[in-house]
Amino acid sequence: MKLYYSPGACSLASHILLKEVAADHAIEKVDLRAKTTETGADFTSVNPKGSVPALALDSGEVLTEGVAIMQFVADTGGVAELSPPVGSLARARLQEALNFISSEVHKAYSPLFRGPSEEAKPAILENLTRRLGQVEAILADGRAYLTGPEFSAADAYLFTVTNWSGMLNVDMSAYPALAALRDRVAARPSVQAAMKAEGLI
Repeated sequence: MKLYYSPGACSLASHILLKEVAADHAIEKVDLRAKTTETGADFTSVNPKGSVPALALDSGEVLTEGVAIMQFVADTGGVAELSPPVGSLARARLQEALNFISSEVHKAYSPLFRGPSEEAKPAILENLTRRLGQVEAILADGRAYLTGPEFSAADAYLFTVTNWSGMLNVDMSAYPALAALRDRVAARPSVQAAMKAEGLI
């Protein structure tokens, strides 16, 4: 398999999962502005959507969209804790968490990357802090990870998107449980390996 990524982008979550299951994979960096890969290939020939991540499978098929890639890697990676049985409540809770991060938390950060006007910024930050507050409330029962006691794809994804807070000057001091979760995730060997491979540490 080959993961197409941009350093520190949402593709990092898929990269973490590949490391977590010790999948045999290669990585190729993408310049998202130029839509080219580090080998000079036209990235839109790999993923016509032009976004990362994209996972080229050994069959020749290409899987896109981070949530789909993470679920595929978890389901095929042979690590039972990462892939609750289909039809179980645990599976539904994982999908619930992944979808919330994708549709609410990730998307709440996105406008900040576009350099919003000073007039628009307060509303954007209000929406983001509301979403982060909702995550903090989920963690208020003392659980170690977002869906319970075990690390999941949702934690890799949440770590990745909330990691943008530093570069975007988002104050995270109001979210101690989320900060503690991020520290636990950051300490995992899979996360350290993925970040090192992407030149982030």
